[in-house]
Formats: sequence, structure tokens, C-alpha cells
Amino acid sequence: MPFVLSIKDTYRQAVESATGGKNTVMYDDKGNPSIMVCIPKFNLSDVINGAPNVPHPAFVVNGVVKSEIWISKYQNIVHDGRAYSIPFQDPKTYVTYDQAKQYCAAKGAGWHLMTNAEWAAIALWCKKNGFMPRGNNNFGKDHSAPHERGKVTYKYTSGGAEYEGRVATGSGPASWSHDGTNEGIFDLNGNVWEWVDGLKLIDGKIYVHQDNNYNTPEGYRKVDQWVDTGVYIDNTTPGNASTTSPDVGGDPVLGAERTNPMFTTDPSSDAYYGYSYTTFETLGAKSGFAVPDLLKHLAIAPIDANHGGDGIWVRNYGERVALRGGHWADGSLAAVFALRLSNPRSSSNHGIGFRSAYIA
Repeated sequence: MPFVLSIKDTYRQAVESATGGKNTVMYDDKGNPSIMVCIPKFNLSDVINGAPNVPHPAFVVNGVVKSEIWISKYQNIVHDGRAYSIPFQDPKTYVTYDQAKQYCAAKGAGWHLMTNAEWAAIALWCKKNGFMPRGNNNFGKDHSAPHERGKVTYKYTSGGAEYEGRVATGSGPASWSHDGTNEGIFDLNGNVWEWVDGLKLIDGKIYVHQDNNYNTPEGYRKVDQWVDTGVYIDNTTPGNASTTSPDVGGDPVLGAERTNPMFTTDPSSDAYYGYSYTTFETLGAKSGFAVPDLLKHLAIAPIDANHGGDGIWVRNYGERVALRGGHWADGSLAAVFALRLSNPRSSSNHGIGFRSAYIA
């Protein structure tokens, strides 16, 4: 009997052939495709000078070292309650953290919201290999290369003027992918902020997953199976009681305690008031405090003074869940090391999206 390829097989083979096997098409049980990018295992020493010659935490799940992880090539859309990685689509926004996790988990075993460990691995790889992807961080174009544009899918009006916002997934040039090729992961710099799992603040203290255990139980202020890093994000100046969401001044700083909550009326509130920010590369530590290497491995703290000027925003009160990458209006502060630890899990707006990942 002759061998017959299905349409699905043909599509998958075409994608794999065109990308040298770096991309594939994964189908769920409803027959819907997602285009995924393979990230082969590498060690910490491959991306951080002087780091141990052991696998980056992204490749360790429940103590098992994985040979590869698969990351959505594109910021995700949602169809029938599930997340999909499809080109030339308007990415899903107005999605809370818990909704994003649900859309990814609904796809089946191995599928999950991209974790901070996975994001960190890619960001560190980009830095080590001398390629920091550009993207939609300046209203449809890149701030440093304004001739590079994506296909605009969303416009909005502010102050009586119309602005270009989101662009279609993967519609920018190859320089908008993580490795500078059409085979890479697109839109890690700008377009929309992306929820990531495995990193949260509770009243300023940093909690993370053990390695890349993406099935770690989740819930509001739930951290009983999370790693307590013992590190707080404090501020170099006192906060205040203002309810107008001000920049409280000073800079976020790492230390063994929180002495300057940025909102002083209720330092455990999830309120959306005072915040502080700085560039990622200038995130410092209190005098005498040694930043744990784990935070550098997970791109929560800088490894040197050159991270492209990406920004970090913090509210060190209440529960804050991580967003990465920046969005279309963040300019030079957006990119692979951009980190927002200022939003509660309930945040949902036109500039927040997500992407799924898969590990067998």
C-alpha cells in the first residue's frame, strides 16, 4: 500500500524543511496547529561567563534534564479556549495571568504558559551571542531602526490623536526574532507585554519555581511549593501614601529586607499606586548584600552593566506577577530583559498578552 501524507504531515514537513528542523508544527486534539521553535539544551556556562557547567534551569523539570524546550514562535491568539502560535494575527490581549495559564494548559500535557526560566534562557542566549532582537517598541516600528515596521493590527486614540499600537505576529523583519533569522522566536521585544509563570513578588519578596517545574501549584499569594529566594526588592527612597500612581522616586534595589514599601498606607495591598523603576542593568544591591547567582541565572538581576538599557518596573507591596518584553510604546526600555513586577494577576488591558511553551 503506498505511503500517503496527510495535509497535516505535509504542512509540518514543509515548515521543518524550510527551517532546517528549527521549527515544527504541533497539533492539538482538535486538529489546530501551533508553530513552535526548538531551543536545544545549553549550560549556564554557555551564556554566563564563569557560571557552572550545568544545564540552565529552563532545561530541568522535576529533576529531569530535558534535551530541548519548544517555545511559541509567535505571541499567542486564543481560539475555542486554547492558545495558538500562528503568524500574521493580532495577538490576544485583555487577558489576565490566570486566564493565560488556563489557555495554555487546556492544550494538554506538556503545554504551559511560558515560564520566566524559559524567557531568561533565551534572553541570556541573545546577549551572549551578540544579538539583541529589535521589535515594535515605537508605535508600530523599532525606536532604533524606524524603517523596520510590522503590519499594524490595532490603533487607538489618546488625547485626541490616533496612534499605532500592536502589529501582527511575526510581521516584522528577521531582526525582530531572537536569533536574527526567520527561523527564530518573534516579538520578544515590544508589541505586547507577556505574562510569564514562575516569578512573583509578595510584599517585595522574590519567589520563583524550582528549576522549570511549570506545574508548581498556583494561586493568589500561594508559594508553599515555590522557592523563597530570601531576596526583597526594596527602594532607595521611602514610598508614600499617594493614590495617583506616582513614581515614588529613587530606584529599586535588592536586599535582605523591605524597609521602603512604595505604598505606605497598606504595604500588603495589591493596589495600583506608587511604583519605582530603573534600567535592568543598573538594578543594584544594598551595601554588603550579595545577590544570589540564581537571580542572575533567571534574568531577575543583571550579570553585568550591559543589558541594552531595558527597563524594570516594581511595586514592592501586594502580590505582583511577572510580565516581560515591553510593549509598543516603551521605546528603548523594551526588549528581552525588560521586566515588569508591578502588576497584580488580575491586570488585563490592550497591551498585555502571552505565549505558550511545550516540554515533552
